[in-house]
Amino acid sequence: MDMTNRISENKYVIFSLSGEYYGIDIKNVDVIEKVTKFTRVPNAAEYVKGVINLRGEVVPVVDLAKRFGIKTKDIDSESRIIIVSISDMQVGMIVDSSSEVIQLEKTDIDNPPDIGEKVSEDFIKGIGKKDGRLIILLNLKKVLKIENIDEES
Repeated sequence: MDMTNRISENKYVIFSLSGEYYGIDIKNVDVIEKVTKFTRVPNAAEYVKGVINLRGEVVPVVDLAKRFGIKTKDIDSESRIIIVSISDMQVGMIVDSSSEVIQLEKTDIDNPPDIGEKVSEDFIKGIGKKDGRLIILLNLKKVLKIENIDEES
């Protein structure tokens, strides 16, 4: 077994939105950038901020707070765009701040709670517990509306 693959299997990039911690699998993260000027796209969904030019590639940018229906904050020096790749697509996600990379073992992750909200359940892959914090682990395919693609698990 390739140990480098096994080591990165449980690593998550942690970021914050409205004071809560979220995590995404590090395998999906390409780069984390400071927020730059983006070009608005006519008739795009409300949570799509626009597109940016990232080293010659046009990348759509999503405001995650708007996508989740939570209070958005003004973009400041802490704000970041996390560029993720999923199913051969690159997408940028605006977050309040990106703090760290952590490793979570399977025993540190609980199933998402059943709160009766289908949308919330679809977005959440699990709840991580680390150093007294709860970290909402996201299902990027659902959050970014990349449907009909088999999970890699």
